[in-house]
Amino acid sequence: MLETLSEQRCHGGVQGIYRHRSQACGGDMRFALFLPPQAKVRSCALLYFLAGLTCNEETATIKTGAQRLAAQFGLALVMPDTSPRATGIAGATGDWELGEGAGFYLDATQEPWSAHFRMEEYLTLELPALLAANFPLDVARSGLCGHSMGGHGALTLALRHPQQYQSVSALAPIVAPSRVPWGRKAFTAYLGPDEAGWSAHDACALVARQRFPGTILIDQGEADAYLAEQLRPELFEQACAATGQPLLLRRHAGYDHSYYFVTSFTDDHLRHHAMALNLL
Repeated sequence: MLETLSEQRCHGGVQGIYRHRSQACGGDMRFALFLPPQAKVRSCALLYFLAGLTCNEETATIKTGAQRLAAQFGLALVMPDTSPRATGIAGATGDWELGEGAGFYLDATQEPWSAHFRMEEYLTLELPALLAANFPLDVARSGLCGHSMGGHGALTLALRHPQQYQSVSALAPIVAPSRVPWGRKAFTAYLGPDEAGWSAHDACALVARQRFPGTILIDQGEADAYLAEQLRPELFEQACAATGQPLLLRRHAGYDHSYYFVTSFTDDHLRHHAMALNLL
């Protein structure tokens, strides 16, 4: 059952927040959905925006300003939460790098996380089916975008499910989680200490096995405090060059990791997806 928490008029369309019971995550999940005005007369293509650590379904919804251009393109925007909530798992709250707010967009294999932290199943199977059943959306025409941990999610889900998405982009993504502190901490908890299995959720490793059928767009601020230790875009650049994956990696002097950076380049990402989804 889908519960409407709020709906507001926005750029001629409707911005809503919704809640439903998730079988994949074993509890209630929330997501934001912007339906452009074109949804009144036809099914719309959609772009999933995956937010980063500590964020939820409202973060990108409120801070990116993406609805304005999405309304012009007739592009729906889906902003899911970053993890299940109220899981009751010991250690799932109180640490911003792990647990609730830090789902890393994968299916955990280790207890106790595996009972609830199944974000890949939720995003690739459960949520699209729910959206298709309840809204005028053409889920066969979908793109993925994300910021930071959400950029990791966008890249890995697109590379793991290339038949499901026609476009992918990221802003300041974690591209090599197996080799940086944020990823190693999360992967150890969610996937276990055997690092052999981590590569299945590492964009640098994945692109060596499976190219995405289209150009990947990445924007990165050069004044990002996390650039050298956590993000390492040069590793993904090298991996794409080695396999022939088309990549447009743009570096921007003076920009940090914040949503001031994200909103500065959101329009470019919307155009990237609109082109791939045949909306321009």
